[in-house]
Amino acid sequence: MAVQEARQGADIGAHGGGCTCGDCPHGARAGHRRAVAEFLLQRDEFAAGQGLPAAVAHSASASRQWVSEELAQSAERVAERGRAEGTAWLARLWGRTAFTVWASVVLLLLVQALTAIGAGWTPARTAGLLAALLVGGALTAASWFHRARGGALAPVIGEDNRLSTSRAVATAWVVFVAYAVLVLVGQLAAASGNARRDALISGLELARGAGVVTVLAVVCGIAVLVRRVVGLRVLGQRLQKVRADRPRAADLLTDDSGRGTFADIQYVVISAVALAFAAVRLARRPDQLPDLPWGLSVVVLVSAATYLAGKYAEGGRPVILSVVRAREAGDLDAPIRTGDDIEIRGAGFVPLGAHAADRLSRMVVRIGPVNVHVPLVPVTGGFSNPTDAVLTVPVPADVEPGRVEVQVVTAAGVETNRYMIDVTE
Repeated sequence: MAVQEARQGADIGAHGGGCTCGDCPHGARAGHRRAVAEFLLQRDEFAAGQGLPAAVAHSASASRQWVSEELAQSAERVAERGRAEGTAWLARLWGRTAFTVWASVVLLLLVQALTAIGAGWTPARTAGLLAALLVGGALTAASWFHRARGGALAPVIGEDNRLSTSRAVATAWVVFVAYAVLVLVGQLAAASGNARRDALISGLELARGAGVVTVLAVVCGIAVLVRRVVGLRVLGQRLQKVRADRPRAADLLTDDSGRGTFADIQYVVISAVALAFAAVRLARRPDQLPDLPWGLSVVVLVSAATYLAGKYAEGGRPVILSVVRAREAGDLDAPIRTGDDIEIRGAGFVPLGAHAADRLSRMVVRIGPVNVHVPLVPVTGGFSNPTDAVLTVPVPADVEPGRVEVQVVTAAGVETNRYMIDVTE
């Protein structure tokens, strides 16, 4: 499929089905797909030994360097297209969030109308509908003012351009509690008798809503604390963060590389279950804050603590464990000399979310005073160098013989420990 897209003609009219101008949302999306397809085709051709110019084909090191440079330039074009597509996607998202909000309001109206059959329409139903209109209007206004940043989802998008699990959970609880209070306000405004008004006011007492208030305080505190923890760990080079092209719904349940994580999944699932229970309690007793049972509240608190502990435990600084001379089949054992390839073994060289070619091409190895860019070595379906545990780079001629330091700088800008090697003449 990638080969077919890459080989399609480029003579389709402007802003047509194959527009890749980048000036319109469709053009940004199509241009990114076309650039990815062309890059995959080029990578697989190089992996098969095709497309090499005759001037470098005779030298393995020269051909590897030429291929790496060509792939790095192509990867940068893909990254530029990806960023443009991400910006266009965020600009379109505000309309979708507004549509989702008002679709939820219509769904609430239908549910209230169906449940009112036989039971009759009550002031609580009117208050619930008016509260939904107010919340929907506020979210729509927020979507408009933040339309370039994802609409109503802008507050839950982190600094790495991914959806934040802690912020999403906290925002869901804040919106729900605000809606519950507005339901009580609507009923209080419509109440005519003093006894009814006193009953509604007593519904806001802490004794009745202690569970939901405690959960709200904890999840909001977790959202603030996680942002602080992640920021300090990134600045202290104990956590590697790479910016994403655009946020995705899967970010709520996965790590930066797209793999599901237990801490995030359990936090989202348990919070969603608790919110569903609280919504049912509000529907059954709209004259007071949802009385979340303490057992369920403690379950949510344990889930939040587990999520926070997972944030403390994730990540780690990359480390060099050993450096050896790379030896090809039939090659004699020898010390490291200038011009030789060295194999750097360790862990954490490729941060989560940095497996794209444009990120891999930014990796640098310092050998003494010389910065060596890690060459991209393509294979069918990916790259054999660099990897998370092994890097192979040449020792440049500018490195003076003697004892020199080796250090890796990852795509996230984090530096490893320094490892000493001996370079002979």
